Amino acid sequence: MKKRKTPSISARPPVMPVEIPAEPDSIARPEARFPIVGIGASAGGLAAFEAFFSAMPANTKSGMAFVLVQHLAPDHKSILSELVGRYTRMQVFEVEDGMTVRPNCAYIIPPNRDMALLNGTLQLLEPGAPRGLRLPIDFFFRSLAADQHERAIGIVLSGTGSDGALGVRAIKGEGGMVMAQALETTEYDGMPRSAIATGLVDFVLPLAEMPARLMAYVAHSFKKISRPISSSSLPKADDSLQKIFILLRDQTGHDFSGYKPKTISRRIERRMAVHQIKRMDEYASYLQQYPMEIEGLFRDLLIGVTSFFRDPEAFAALETQVIPRLLAGKSSDAAIRIWVPGCSTGEEAYSIAVLLKEQMEALKQNFRIQVFATDIDRRAIELARAAVYLANIAADVPAERLARFFAQKSDGGAYSVNKSLREMLVFSEQDVIRDPPFIKLDLISCRNVLIYMNKELQKKLIPLFYNALNPGGMLFLGTSESVSEFADLFIAIDSKSKLYQRKEYGPRTQWPAIGNRLPPMRADGVTLRPPGKPPSDGKVQLRELTERALLEHYSPVGALVDEHGEILFLHGRTGLYLEPAPGEAGVNILKMAREGLQQALAGALRKASVQKGPVRRPGLRVKTNGEFSPVDLTVRPITTKPDAPAEPALFLVILEEAPATVAPVDSVESADVDARVAVLKKELHAKEEYLQAVNEELETANQELLSSYEKMQPVNEELQSTNEELETSKEEMQSLNEELGTVNNELRQKVTDLSQVNNDMSNLLANTGAGIIFVDRQLNIQLFTPAVTQIINLIPTDVGRPVGDIVSNLADYNRLVADVREVLDSLIPKEVEVLIRSGAWYLLRIRPYRTLENVIEGAVITFTEITEMKKAQATLKESEAQRRLAVVVRDAHDAIMVQDLEGRILAWNQSATRMYGWSEAEALAMNIREMQPESRRAEVRTWARQLTQAKTLKPYRSQRIAKDGGIVDVWLSAAALVDQAGEVYAIATTEREIGSEHQRPPDRKQEGKP
Repeated sequence: MKKRKTPSISARPPVMPVEIPAEPDSIARPEARFPIVGIGASAGGLAAFEAFFSAMPANTKSGMAFVLVQHLAPDHKSILSELVGRYTRMQVFEVEDGMTVRPNCAYIIPPNRDMALLNGTLQLLEPGAPRGLRLPIDFFFRSLAADQHERAIGIVLSGTGSDGALGVRAIKGEGGMVMAQALETTEYDGMPRSAIATGLVDFVLPLAEMPARLMAYVAHSFKKISRPISSSSLPKADDSLQKIFILLRDQTGHDFSGYKPKTISRRIERRMAVHQIKRMDEYASYLQQYPMEIEGLFRDLLIGVTSFFRDPEAFAALETQVIPRLLAGKSSDAAIRIWVPGCSTGEEAYSIAVLLKEQMEALKQNFRIQVFATDIDRRAIELARAAVYLANIAADVPAERLARFFAQKSDGGAYSVNKSLREMLVFSEQDVIRDPPFIKLDLISCRNVLIYMNKELQKKLIPLFYNALNPGGMLFLGTSESVSEFADLFIAIDSKSKLYQRKEYGPRTQWPAIGNRLPPMRADGVTLRPPGKPPSDGKVQLRELTERALLEHYSPVGALVDEHGEILFLHGRTGLYLEPAPGEAGVNILKMAREGLQQALAGALRKASVQKGPVRRPGLRVKTNGEFSPVDLTVRPITTKPDAPAEPALFLVILEEAPATVAPVDSVESADVDARVAVLKKELHAKEEYLQAVNEELETANQELLSSYEKMQPVNEELQSTNEELETSKEEMQSLNEELGTVNNELRQKVTDLSQVNNDMSNLLANTGAGIIFVDRQLNIQLFTPAVTQIINLIPTDVGRPVGDIVSNLADYNRLVADVREVLDSLIPKEVEVLIRSGAWYLLRIRPYRTLENVIEGAVITFTEITEMKKAQATLKESEAQRRLAVVVRDAHDAIMVQDLEGRILAWNQSATRMYGWSEAEALAMNIREMQPESRRAEVRTWARQLTQAKTLKPYRSQRIAKDGGIVDVWLSAAALVDQAGEVYAIATTEREIGSEHQRPPDRKQEGKP
């Protein structure tokens, strides 16, 4: 991947100067709480690690633990620990399973392992696949956020792909801090670019600036977290918090005062640590001075962890238990309305759309689906509308759904949602607290909103959701959310997955109104027709009139209640047995039961609920108008539909007046003492049974509640720290490339050193042109240079063979093996000049091979070409001879000349100058014919022809013309000069003057003849 320039980033509010404080004593103790920094890198990561740790101050302990996560090949032993140890004074460990994290140490992920942090220990897990589909950085960042919360710090360095982007969301969701390498300084910018694109990165810095900013942030944040808050400072902090809420509301229009104070304070403290601000009132002033920071705080407060099909088990329950109900029995033109408040960037809204689309395809019907997805974050809504997501959604979306509902971009780095899904959704900016809700809904999916709000705000939203749903509508909450105090408004379809169904009638009088849940009744208990119901024809009216009269006068008193005793319907005159309870008005039959009926009714209702059958309690004595009346009680479970298991359990309570078989105990007219005792014993026995049943049920309920509390307590703690675990993966080819890149980066340091040495040696041997053979003590060849193959016929497969078995090109030398053995025995180097068959000369040197421990392990045979030196020696000898000849020629008494075959003078000695008067320079510009009398020129041509035939002329008498015009008589000797090819190329003449005087003609024009 080519480097890309970083786009211009808008100016940020200034931060306080970075100061690296002295290390507090408490930080060095292992038991102290300290920040843990997760550093993720992929391709090009080794250089990034080197630059990061090289910039760490060497004389200052950081007080942090560093955990390095890199994409490693599963079958490659990592040397990252050794390489990182070169650039830091911290202890560096390759992680072992269960290793406890300590400050001022660095930990390296081992190959072929996923790594997570739990309770301050590093846990290693077998990866799901041998290679490919892995996101180890996201996996570790997620566990780091869940375990360390605000002490989690994530740093994303050079790498390809988008691993780490989802982990950044998890860390920010817990109030941690995130850094990313500046894009212009990366070797591969895929991972940092994806992290920055989330909008959640606090610092985008070059590697050299990261350690100083990191240590300043930790010094401020860690000190603030560790310092106890005095009670005197709380009011001032609370006032500052209210001012921050006002500034947020004025600029963004959203009120955060109803959110959980702990969550809000944690996010504000993290922003204060980023800007090196110590007090909340100072931060409030900072917000007033720099409104841009209000936007940054607003984005931090809205951080939500979301993904496609977040919590797969919950979405599986939604797919199997809810979606079919929404579409069952609907006509093709029916409208299905769904609301997703707090949709963030839209992943969950699109997930619900996928389930609806698949169900419609299974039913082979098309419905008018409208999914309203809302959020108060404008940027998140814009991303949701764009419907483009990073390629790592392949970890959350099954491959089949990914192929059907998503289209991969041409560069392979992202997926876009298909048009068929986008048309089902409407994204809009909405504040669920302030703005009116959507109504007539079939499903509300609110999975990441209620957890951040306090109880008062939740009490407003749950009834709002109830009213917004159609009868029988569904509510889908997050794993950390519930309907809590409003359980009587909803039926739990799947408590674990937080799926609820709206009850048609609820027991509360405040919301919704009682009139909406109980049909209107007359004073005598007769139910009236619901308003707006059209009258039937006359025959049906007579039938209803007859049935109603019979029921009024001949049927027993009855009440339809649920398993909690809430009255749903009353029949007959119930005033004899029920009366309103004092205090807050309610419609619970157990509270309204008169004396003598309440305990028996509670026991019978509980027993009928357990046994799923009718329970009868005859002969009860109910106090009415100061007297006790005998009553027979029957509780019978009923169902509206046999095939509706999700419907709430209903019970019919029947009260019938019993015949007075036994006189009242307090009757003064009864004289039968035995009867009175029997009645008292019967009542006592009934009360004992009731008390025993109540005690057993109470004990069982307490045990169940205790067990549930023990099970739910760690679950709640875990769910409060993080809403979801991010299921991530990676495409196989990308993973392989990154693993190979990591291996290359790890080995680069050692390979560079070895390569440098090899390059030096190769260049040294190549430039010297020496042929070298390394042999062991058995004279087996261990290594040789290419140049030696011209002397000895070696090929690469000859390594390991004895040097004496190889055919050589040495002409007159066959003592190589003997000389090598002699050197190994005597350890005295030896030099020999040898000639090869091509005519080249080499200097053969044989020396012992010594190790660093001065151990002789063989010999080094070196052949250095000396052909040029030999030629130079021969040339030197020849030059010396020529020099001596030149001296002879120069100092000779006779005139010596050399001329070519055309007669041009090529050489001229001093005696020739003395005899003829021309200087050497003048003579070299002349032709020998100019020195010949006219009568002698034919003669010259004759002996010139003879000399070209390599014939030597005997000395003969001739004449020459001197410079002054005189005729000089000479004895002339001529010889032909022949080249190596035997061709005559010049003629040398030796001329000696005859007599001591020149013969001069009287007239220049008349030249004498010899």
